[in-house]
Amino acid sequence: MKWDNKIIIENGLLEQYLLGELNNKECQQIEEVLASNADLKSYFEDLEKDFETLGLENAVAPPEKLKTQLLSQIKESDSPEVKVVSIENRSNTRAYFRIAASIAALLMISTFWLYNQLADFKKEQKIVNTENEKLINTLENLNNKLESETALFATLSHSDTEQYILKGNALMPNGKVVSYINHSTKAVVINTEKLPILDDDHDYQMWADVEGEMINMGVIPKDNNLLAMSYIENSESLNITIEPAGGNDHPTVEKLVTNVYLR
Repeated sequence: MKWDNKIIIENGLLEQYLLGELNNKECQQIEEVLASNADLKSYFEDLEKDFETLGLENAVAPPEKLKTQLLSQIKESDSPEVKVVSIENRSNTRAYFRIAASIAALLMISTFWLYNQLADFKKEQKIVNTENEKLINTLENLNNKLESETALFATLSHSDTEQYILKGNALMPNGKVVSYINHSTKAVVINTEKLPILDDDHDYQMWADVEGEMINMGVIPKDNNLLAMSYIENSESLNITIEPAGGNDHPTVEKLVTNVYLR
């Protein structure tokens, strides 16, 4: 089959020729066409320059040992003359381009591999940072819990701490809350283990009666049996009511479930 410009260009035969991927017969056909076709030869020379530029831009310095060996071989050569490479003898040129293209491909593969390695490292670093943050938060929570529990037990064991039992009324006949008050350290701790569990729409709320005014001591959480409440000066009694979830700004008197007067 006779090759024309269209077949050669569309099938990338010139590129394959430059990279040494054609057999001897195909190389001969290409060289014959180039010798007789000025337009195709011009196209080929431009392509040749592009390959050369690609090789130079992605050149990698050879090992010093290889460089020394090459210089030694050049000095020992019997033919120091510089030879002009013709179309009929381009095997060396193709070899150079194959080397340059291979180096460029290797460099691209290495760059891609390094990029992926860097991306993986960043992902791993992000995971490590996230785990460290979780660990720090966990340690902070544990420290806070330890400090809180230490304070609670300090109140319970203090010699000035007084104990008061809040027994449930008709609205909560089986309920009971044990309270511990220390006026010297201004601390209040309650044990709600015997407090019936409410639904999600309601919470228990504790109030201190000071001269007839109910002052909020805090909402009682559902997930903790031993907890500290706000200390209110001059409290005459402790009171617990059932309020909407999240608490109320004033007590719902008809929902009073237990109270105790302080000595």
